[in-house]
Amino acid sequence: MTADDTSRAVTKHEGAEPSKSKEEVAIAEHDTLKYHLLGPSLTKAGQDSVDQQKVSEIIYNASKGSKFFNNEKVRDKNLTQKIEKILSRKRRLERVDLASDLRRADEYIAELELFRDLSQTVVHVDCDAFYAAVEELDRPELKDVPMAVGKGVLTTCNYHARKFGCRSGMAGFVAMKLCPHLVCLPLNFEKYTAKAKEVREVLSEYDARFQSASMDEAYLNITQYCEAHDMSPDDAVSQLRNQVFEEAKITVSAGIAPNARIAKICSNRNKPNGQFRVASDRTTILAFMRDLPTRKVNGVGRVFERELDAIGVKTCGDIYGQRAYLSKLFGEKAFQFLMQVYLGLGHTSVRPAEEYERKSVGTESTFREISGAEELRAKLRWIAEELEKDLARTQHKGRTLVLKIKLHTYEVLTRQVVPPKAVSTADDLYTYALPMFQKLERERSGMRLRLMGLRCTNLVSTKKEDVDFFGLKRPPSSTNHSSALNRTETDENGHEWEVWPEDEFEAAAREERQEELSQLEQLSQEYEQRSSQIDQSATRSQKKASEEADRRLRRERETDIPAYPKKEYRRDASKPTSTSGVEKEEEQIWHCPICSRPQIASDKDFNEHVDFCLSRQTIKEAVDEAPVNDENRNDGHEANSKIAQKTGTWFGTTPTASAGRGKTKAMGKRKHEARGEEGKAKRPFFSPAS
Repeated sequence: MTADDTSRAVTKHEGAEPSKSKEEVAIAEHDTLKYHLLGPSLTKAGQDSVDQQKVSEIIYNASKGSKFFNNEKVRDKNLTQKIEKILSRKRRLERVDLASDLRRADEYIAELELFRDLSQTVVHVDCDAFYAAVEELDRPELKDVPMAVGKGVLTTCNYHARKFGCRSGMAGFVAMKLCPHLVCLPLNFEKYTAKAKEVREVLSEYDARFQSASMDEAYLNITQYCEAHDMSPDDAVSQLRNQVFEEAKITVSAGIAPNARIAKICSNRNKPNGQFRVASDRTTILAFMRDLPTRKVNGVGRVFERELDAIGVKTCGDIYGQRAYLSKLFGEKAFQFLMQVYLGLGHTSVRPAEEYERKSVGTESTFREISGAEELRAKLRWIAEELEKDLARTQHKGRTLVLKIKLHTYEVLTRQVVPPKAVSTADDLYTYALPMFQKLERERSGMRLRLMGLRCTNLVSTKKEDVDFFGLKRPPSSTNHSSALNRTETDENGHEWEVWPEDEFEAAAREERQEELSQLEQLSQEYEQRSSQIDQSATRSQKKASEEADRRLRRERETDIPAYPKKEYRRDASKPTSTSGVEKEEEQIWHCPICSRPQIASDKDFNEHVDFCLSRQTIKEAVDEAPVNDENRNDGHEANSKIAQKTGTWFGTTPTASAGRGKTKAMGKRKHEARGEEGKAKRPFFSPAS
């Protein structure tokens, strides 16, 4: 079952009318929770042939009972309730006239079409399983086996591991259940950063102002390169990919399209080591987007996907049919974002990431559960120092300081303060964050934390401003020619850039993913703690069992029950080996079926030893339980049967016992001793002594 099939199976419950039985509601909640637990990387390449229903079952059972599981269960229930409210509102809207909303949506679509730009060629380059590929350069033997990088949470997997359902953003112990022979390596960012630099040196030859989206992916506008070198986009990208492989020894996949949104989707089509292009043609673009699942779009996370699916929007083509409801159900920005997705519109300009205007600068840390006051304050101070470094690097100060904590129950709390001045030093950050933290301590007595973070918003740039001869800031060289859609803005240097509502949705999706990864890290830590406790308990149990066995052995040695000494049944190596039948008979040994200790081949001694090993009380109960209907039952056969049921072993004159001892002669001897001269039973062979 594919990811799309799983999604449909989950969301079929949510679009129905609310007249459900309790059993149906429970089944629906169970299915949605399983889908929710599949994680943030469900659409990763290499997952198409994976049975996601089986994967979700394994994740569900592996995490069940953990704090992470309970928290996800609450979040899923809250989302289900939110979706029910959305559906209820939609049913009310269906009973009113939405002609004006429909007309407004159509006007917005027409206006968007006026600004469709098909003149640019944007490329999204994505390294294939980047961390894993870098590790395989040092260890080539890992290329042909399932391998992943990351311990608590996997950061990437090679394509052999993905066939088992393993993927980035998955808890390590869950991945090991999916693929028990998975090889997991620790992270080595120094190595990855060096390799990323090699790749970027190649990218800069095709677009000096390329935009790094992360360490292993980037956007390029190759329009000018293709014109200057008289090359088609396909040939230019193919050349780029080959050059990366020659110089960096890793493969990259690429998507080619008229804008960044479609280019990113395309780069995932022919992974690994492939490329895919959507032609700069309106009809081709609309056809490409029509059947595309909404989850494939950057900016649509798990939550938004389920909300859209509930109202009947499963693919981007479904957006058009619901256009009259979107703004009333999800808001104006969501309406604009979804209409642009339906039309296949997106950024056509590409610029370095550092030129984008920052909204905030922050840092946070996930850690094992801590509660001590001194330890918590030390952590707060450390985070303040880390934020100081980030603010210095980005050349900003913050007018607003936000404190974020996550309790051991996974509940997230935030507080903010507006200092009397813009802050950037660790001392100031700690000074203004501490009162917020102390107030939370009073509100949540004895709180235990898993995460702590600080963030500065309402930023002030500390860059040296462009001033004129008189020390006054220069005015922008051009005015803002924003359209009615507000699709452009002018930055502090006077440059005009496109503005799209997708930016906020992509940022929200990234935050959602980061939050999920943080929680998965906590799940892995919780699993390790539980495993450690189980191992310690097992060790204690083994030690206790060993001590009990030693005590039992000492008691046996202190009794008069004969146990054949080792020196009597082991030949002395210094003596010559005899081949006489008498000596062979003396050297025969039998192993006790209860304690497995070797015993002399003597019926009397052997049976007395077995009587000792078996509980006398157990034998008596077995004899008492055996029905006695006539005198012939007194031969002990029924008692022997009961003993066999309780101990799993037959003794006496049965064929099994004879075969187990392996000596016909000895068997005859035992039969002779067990019966009198007239063939009458003396006493049951294993009857307990009175």
